[in-house]
Amino acid sequence: MCGRASLTASGEEIAEAFDLEEAPEVAPRYNIAPGQDLLIVRASSRRKEARNVRWGLPRSGEEGGMLINARSESAPRAPAFRDAFRGRRCLVPVSGFYEWRRTGGLRQPWFIRRRDGRPFGLGALWERVPGDEDAPERAVILTTEPNELVARLHDRMPVVVPPEAYGAWLGLAPGTDPAALLGPAPAEAFESFPVSERVNRVEVDDPELIRPLPAERQGTLF
Repeated sequence: MCGRASLTASGEEIAEAFDLEEAPEVAPRYNIAPGQDLLIVRASSRRKEARNVRWGLPRSGEEGGMLINARSESAPRAPAFRDAFRGRRCLVPVSGFYEWRRTGGLRQPWFIRRRDGRPFGLGALWERVPGDEDAPERAVILTTEPNELVARLHDRMPVVVPPEAYGAWLGLAPGTDPAALLGPAPAEAFESFPVSERVNRVEVDDPELIRPLPAERQGTLF
C-alpha cells in the first residue's frame, strides 16, 4: 500500500519533470498523509495541469472511513474505479514514499526514493464526490505487487509510472494501453533506508523524517 509520501522538489523541478507549462506553487512536505491535500498532474484540454486535491475517497455504506489506495489488478474493472480508470487517471508527483516493515513487535518506517533524487509520478485516479459540488476533488493511489526492493518491507507498493509514459497514462499519447503500465517499478532505480518513527505522527513534517537512521541503529533492524 501507500500511506505516506514526501514531495520536496521545487515547483520548477516538478514542472520540468512532468512537462508542465506552469510551475506549481509548492512548499516542501515530508509527511503527506491521507485526508490532506495532494498535488496531482492530470490532462486538461490536451495538456497537463497541476492542482491540489484531497487524498482519499469517502467509503460508502456503513464502513465509513476513506479509501486511500486501489488495487491496480482490479481497478480497471471494479465498479468503484472503472470509470475513473477510463477517463480520470492522474499522476501524483512525489520525492519518495514510506513503507513499514514489521520487526518483532514493532513497525519500522522505511523511506523509498529514486537513486538520482528526481521526483517521480505515482499512478492514481481522481474523482469528484457525487452530489456535493463544493467538496474538494479526491484521489486514490494505485498499488501493485512489490519489486525486489520493496518486497522485504511490504507485500504491496504504489504504481510508479515511467516518465516516458506520463503522456500515455494521462491519455495524451494514444496507442498505449494504460493497464500495461501497472507493474512494479524496476528495483535498481530506487533505494530504501529506515527512518525515524516520528513519521508515524501526522503533525510532524520536517526534513529529519527522511534522514537515514544512524548506522548503529540500522544494524539492529535486519
